[in-house]
Amino acid sequence: MTHFTIHADGGSRGNPGPAGSGAMIRDELGNSVASVSKFLGTQTNNFAEYEAIILGLEEVAKLVGKKIDETEVVVKMDSELVVKQMNGVYKIKHPTMKTQYARLAPLAACFASVTFTHVPREQNKDADALANEAMDRGA
Repeated sequence: MTHFTIHADGGSRGNPGPAGSGAMIRDELGNSVASVSKFLGTQTNNFAEYEAIILGLEEVAKLVGKKIDETEVVVKMDSELVVKQMNGVYKIKHPTMKTQYARLAPLAACFASVTFTHVPREQNKDADALANEAMDRGA
């Protein structure tokens, strides 16, 4: 079984406003193996948070190829809302979030497991920097 950790973050300057997502992917030893940073145009911060997970999982899928079903992923992010939605604690009510979830769920289902963990903002600085770089590029 292969293990990866994705630190994911998304944000917008204004809500909605210029938005960006970032994800740092690390292997089981904690080594950075990939990162992604994408400008999203005008979006909400919650849209950007979901997008960061999607981008991170897509990147891991590229890394592992056909071994996707033998790969376990832990997603760490500082958005308590998204973590609780993905863990089934909160219902997803907003139509845009339902659409993002509908994109994310089948992708996550391809992996052996994907778990979602809330971390303090201080533990998510790499992903935050990538999301801000994306917003800077688009602004």
